[in-house]
Amino acid sequence: MARRAALLQALPSPAAESDGGQDRLRAVRRGAVPFGYLSPTVVLLMILMVIPIVMVIGYSLMDNVIMKKNPQLVGFKHYIDILTSDTFWSAASNTAFFTVVSVVAHLVIGLLFALMLNSPLLGGRTKAVFRTIYVLPWLFTVAIIAVLWRLLLDPNGVVNYLLTTTGLTGTQIEWLSSPETALFAVTFINIWSGYPFYMTSLLAGLQGIPGDYYEAAEVDGANAWQQFARITVPQLKPIIISMALLDFIWTTQQFALIWMTTGGGPLGTTEMLSTFTYKLAFTKYQFGTASAAAVIVLTISMVLAFFYVRAQRARD
Repeated sequence: MARRAALLQALPSPAAESDGGQDRLRAVRRGAVPFGYLSPTVVLLMILMVIPIVMVIGYSLMDNVIMKKNPQLVGFKHYIDILTSDTFWSAASNTAFFTVVSVVAHLVIGLLFALMLNSPLLGGRTKAVFRTIYVLPWLFTVAIIAVLWRLLLDPNGVVNYLLTTTGLTGTQIEWLSSPETALFAVTFINIWSGYPFYMTSLLAGLQGIPGDYYEAAEVDGANAWQQFARITVPQLKPIIISMALLDFIWTTQQFALIWMTTGGGPLGTTEMLSTFTYKLAFTKYQFGTASAAAVIVLTISMVLAFFYVRAQRARD
């Protein structure tokens, strides 16, 4: 009897089992709360991103979808056609030039203006005026920027008037209509509209560098260039890398500015991968080939996004 009583005492009571089950249920509920908050965003991402991407990948492997009632599976035929197309490689070359020059110019101009606005040589009111002027391009929409520069770069526009008046040129230059100047013109417009992003970000980074670093460098006899190279650049390096990668992603996908200024012309000299894909789909109605081109652009963007995420993790 004593042994039986001891065994009964050692066994868990139904009330204890009930309390343990409730504790586990509460723990599961607490763990599910974050997923509940994330579920609307996940659903939207699935509907607006994942499903369309999967559909485009499927279209790229089929014959001319949408235009044909029963499209046939053609495998990688569209990819082969794209990668062997001279027009595609011309658009890729234009995109590379447009992107690299824009990103480098954004960085250089943005850093110079940020250094100027952070300089103690300028007074508070002067800095406020320059900040307002320099940030103006960032306030305009792409449509306004395109219309503004089309008017300025018109053969009878302000730019040609100033050049002919000062004697720098004797003829009216068709900046956006000439194959020799169109690519440089749209690149300049993109540089003008994009440098404020770098300027504001780098200015915030400069203002976050402790002044003790520069005071210690002056005590050690470092000149202005040495302070810039040994203190300013290393402190701004994480910001510069992150912004450059993000700007690379944005610029490679630039469409609206090109379409509203040159439309990819003249003679394809400003054709970008974005406008090339758009024309395949909505001008030539080759939706299968356009889907393949879109997948290629997506792959390039994913590679750039991978390096951007790595840079962000290293920064954190």
